[in-house]
Amino acid sequence: MTEPPRPSLLGAGLPPFYCPLPRDLVHPEAKEVESRAVRWLDAFGLYPDPVERAWGLATHSADFSCRIIPDGDVEAVLLFTQWNYWANAVDDWQDSGSDEVGTAAVVEHGVRLLRTIEDPGTSVLPDGPMTRALLDLVDRTHALLTPYELRRFVEGTRDWLLGAAWRAARAEERSMPGLNDFVAMGPLANGTRFSLTWSDVARRDRLPAEVLCSPALTVLTDAAGFVVSADNDLFSYDKDDHLEPREVNLVNVLAHQEGCSPAEAVPLAVALRDRVMVLFTGLRARLEEDSSGGDGELRRHLAALGHYVAGSIAWQTRAPRYASPRNRYELPLPDAEFTVRYAERPSVAGTEPPDLPALASWWRQLHG
Repeated sequence: MTEPPRPSLLGAGLPPFYCPLPRDLVHPEAKEVESRAVRWLDAFGLYPDPVERAWGLATHSADFSCRIIPDGDVEAVLLFTQWNYWANAVDDWQDSGSDEVGTAAVVEHGVRLLRTIEDPGTSVLPDGPMTRALLDLVDRTHALLTPYELRRFVEGTRDWLLGAAWRAARAEERSMPGLNDFVAMGPLANGTRFSLTWSDVARRDRLPAEVLCSPALTVLTDAAGFVVSADNDLFSYDKDDHLEPREVNLVNVLAHQEGCSPAEAVPLAVALRDRVMVLFTGLRARLEEDSSGGDGELRRHLAALGHYVAGSIAWQTRAPRYASPRNRYELPLPDAEFTVRYAERPSVAGTEPPDLPALASWWRQLHG
């Protein structure tokens, strides 16, 4: 008789998600994108055996890509999807807990990856299926993106790799960071700008640098990244709860700070996440009002930020990678999913900034 999987340290069921944004949007060509992406994965032999292939496909990277980019050029969405499958394979290596995956290894690989994206002729990565697939991605990305879009993508990749290296360093030191340090640096590993570059590429929107890099839009992007990172820390918690020391995520950081259990830290994580969500919706509304005179590209970019937040929840709800995690199942369960509830209002009242320097400055943009 098979024993049931061990229960989650977070308790029974996930908390309600406050998300007053359009939900359940998906690109109309999602099935085609998934089929073509899987053929690409198999052609490059990205997964060494059927078990690794099953877990790679359990990321549902096509669903993620087609939910955060629910419209636009299908070739751009396909290329983004293939990048996500590839990046999730790297992410699984970084999160494996293996003694071979220390800070030095993560940094070494990250630097070589960045140089390969910037100049695919550098030949600084060892030959193999992952490198050959990467070079194909890089060649097609250089052909599709403008120089500025490519620079945005590189910077987004750098965020992801820096965040991953920082988390690896904390794990290697067996030290849980303080909350302010975590909210400042932890969400980098989410790769927000890595993803959002492709939203603009797929729609062929090209915001001027002075708009895209303005203080208000920078804060809005960081706020979206924080919310998505916090949500991922809830959805993915079970996947990494076997690691010692504990995974560096929002729940464990709060549990360490407050001297409580992970389940007791969940309401604290949700409260902080909801405060940032309130900031995000308020600041986005202000920027939409400011652009009402006719800046269609900016309005579409603001909508894309909403798709990124809401689409990430919808994707993670249905991803076997999280709903039937590898530390509990030999193979992912194809129909595994979470029961997700949506809250009508945030879990905390008030709109004042939290007492965290890494976040408090964001609130100044609300009335800018």
